Parts: sequence; C-alpha cells; structure tokens
Amino acid sequence: MAGPFPFANRPDVTHRRLGALALASVAVMALSTPLASAEDDLKDKQKQVHHQVSRAESDLEDSSATAARATAALHRAEASLHTAKVRLHATQAALHEARLRDQKMQDALDEAVHNLRVAQHDLEEGRQKVAHQKDDIAAFVTSVYEQGDPRLLGFAAVAGAGDPGDMTRAMAFNESYGDREDAVLSALENAEQELAAREAQVEARKAQVAASRAAAAANLVDKEALEKKAASETAHVQSLVDERAAIQHQAAKAKAADRAALAHLKAKEDHIAALLKQRAAAEIRKHGGNYADGPGYLSAPASGPITSPFGWRIHPIWHTRMFHNGIDFGVGCGQPLRAPADGVVVARGGGDWDPSGNYMFIDLGVHGGVGLSTSYSHASRYIVGVGQHVKRGQTIGYVGDTGWATGCHLHWTVKENGVDVDPMKWL
Repeated sequence: MAGPFPFANRPDVTHRRLGALALASVAVMALSTPLASAEDDLKDKQKQVHHQVSRAESDLEDSSATAARATAALHRAEASLHTAKVRLHATQAALHEARLRDQKMQDALDEAVHNLRVAQHDLEEGRQKVAHQKDDIAAFVTSVYEQGDPRLLGFAAVAGAGDPGDMTRAMAFNESYGDREDAVLSALENAEQELAAREAQVEARKAQVAASRAAAAANLVDKEALEKKAASETAHVQSLVDERAAIQHQAAKAKAADRAALAHLKAKEDHIAALLKQRAAAEIRKHGGNYADGPGYLSAPASGPITSPFGWRIHPIWHTRMFHNGIDFGVGCGQPLRAPADGVVVARGGGDWDPSGNYMFIDLGVHGGVGLSTSYSHASRYIVGVGQHVKRGQTIGYVGDTGWATGCHLHWTVKENGVDVDPMKWL
C-alpha cells in the first residue's frame, strides 16, 4: 500500500500498499543495518504493528475479511429491514381499508336496522287500519242482519212512492247507500293490499339487516386478522432494527480496526519513503546516476491486462475517496512475477495476515535523475531474498491472492525518491 493508501478495485491494492509500506520499512532497516538482517528486523517490526486478519472472502476491496463480512451482513440486514417495512406498510394499508369498511358497514347496518324499525312500525299501523276496516264491515253486516238490507227497503220505498218526488228521494237513498257499501269494501281491500306491501317491505328490511350483519362480521374477522398480522410485523421490524443496530456496531468496529491498521501502515510507509529518498540522494551525491534512463525504462512485471489504474477512487465500505497507489494486473495464480529492471531486493515479508499479503520491494537505483523503486503485493511466494541482486526479466516469485485480496492478481507500485507515481509513466 502507499499513502494515501491506494485502494485498488480489489483488496490486492491494499495488500500492495500495505506491502509497500512494510517493505519500505524493511528497506529503511536495510539502510541502517546489514542487508542480511533487514528481513528479520522487518518481520519483527511488522508483527508488532500489523493486525491479524483473515483472507478476504467477499467482493469488497481494500478491506479486511472481517470488515467485508460485517459490511455484507449490514447490507443484508438493511435489505431485510426494508422488505419487512414494505410488508408492514402494505398490511397497515390493508388494515386501514378494513377499518374504513368496518365503519361503513356499521353505518349501513345501523341504517338497515332503522329502516326495519320504521317498516315494522308502518306494518303495525297497517294492521290496525285493516282491523278498523274489518270492524266497519262487521258493523255494516250486523246492521243489515238486524234491520234488513237497506237497499231492499229502498227499492220498496221506490215501488210504493206516491209521487215522483218520493220516488226520486228513494232512488237517491239507494244510490247513496250503495256508494257507502262500496267505499267500505274498497277501503278494506286497499288496507289489506297496503298491509301486504308493508309485510313484504319488513321481510326485505330483515334480509338487508341480516346481510349487513354477515358482511360486517366477515370484515371484522379480516380486520382482526390484519391487526394481529400488523402487530407481528411491527415486532419483526423492531427486532430487525435492533439487529441492524448491533450489526452496525460490529461493522463500525471492523471499519475502525481497518482504518487503524491502514493508518499505522501509512505511517510506516511515510517513514520508508523518507529513507528511500535519503538513500537516492546519497547515491546521486556519491556516484551520480544514469540520467539517460527515464520514462519507459521498466519492463512489465507480469503478463496480463491492467485491471485497476493508479489514482483516486471511492472506497466500497467507507464511502470515502481513497488513493490507489499502484496498478493491478489481472493474472492467474501461479503465473511468474518478473523484475522490471536490474536492482536489489531491499524488503520482503507479509503473509495472509497482512493487508498486502506477501510483498517485496526492489531498489532499482537512480534513473532519469530520481531514485527508482518498485514493490509487489499478494504473491503466493517469492524465490529471491533481501539483499539479492536481480536482473531484468528474472522470475522473482509467483502471482497469488494473499492478504486483503478477493482473487489472484498483482498489485504493483513504482516510487520516485520514495513517492508513489503512476507506473504507466515508466513502463
């Protein structure tokens, strides 16, 4: 890694940077102690300052496996909570509709009951009216029975009338009595018809009340079921909220641990960078340098496409801008890693516990007026050691996925006087 720590699209970037820092530390030690002991010193220092982390197993780059898992768990918890909230919202909406229906049905039932009572009252009035009409008929019949049929008497009066005036009066009486009889019978008939209509209306109102009660009862069952469901889903949402809070706490701790590890490595890298700068300055003062060798001097360290460039990017876990201090080569595990030019191995170390995995630093000497160095991260292993001279194109190790890597690749950096630069400038 390099500082600001370059964060590749994959954890390997972090590995490289961290590796670079650690390697730089080794390089610093190599300057002040014999090269033979530099590697051992570096390993001892690294054991003191690096956190033990497991291999990353997620797609999140530049983070420890712990932070990656915690973040993935948080994403799952948030997704589950979102789904639960959506379900609760739907249930609450259905419950609201059920409560509205319940009120409407209760209003309809109240109206139906009221209408039934009115109809029953009208029916009772109708029955009384029929009863009165029947009393009138009974009185009429009794009168006829006791006094004789008035119409017959009227006919007799007409027949015995002494003059036309008496006959006219007798005939008028007969007509008047007939009209009265017809009116009594018609009133009874009308009353009975009205009574039948009212009885039918009462039955209809009863059926309406029964239907309203049945509908209200069915909706009440639905409403109670929805209330239970809403209560259950509310409790579930609360449990997910609590769970998310716990997971957020764990994720925050993991992120903090990652930041602490990277900050420590950054400090180490800064120290190494300063030492590399001093070493380059000392070499230039003593021996000068091959100033003819400038940009384009280095050979590719591996055979494969560049999958992540040098520069700034947004960290997938911390959501902050992070710097990727090198470039990534997409190369399969076991493929050879080669020296980009002649140089001396000044640092080597790391492992799966180190964010940079297995790393190595090579001092390439002074070229183009600057002290040039390079570093490798995430290798499965190296076959050259600290203090050993290497030649351009020589195999120095093999591609791996050690450290904070999600797959096999090489994270490669180039420094000018200890400062990270875009490796593409020198390839």
